[in-house]
Amino acid sequence: MPLFWKAYTSDVTSFISTLKANKPTLEEEQRQGRALLWDKRIDREAQAEYQDGTVPQQPYVYQTKG
Repeated sequence: MPLFWKAYTSDVTSFISTLKANKPTLEEEQRQGRALLWDKRIDREAQAEYQDGTVPQQPYVYQTKG
């Protein structure tokens, strides 16, 4: 191993490291954005009612019965 050996970091990794160093609140902002759209409580009762209200569909919807 050479004396001046340096571990390889990709361009993307160095970009993300620089971005996080310049903007330390980035990860918290990402968590808030995720909570806004994705981290929601599921209403199991409403989901069950929705599934009970579905109508079975025939395999090929444009074919007439007969």
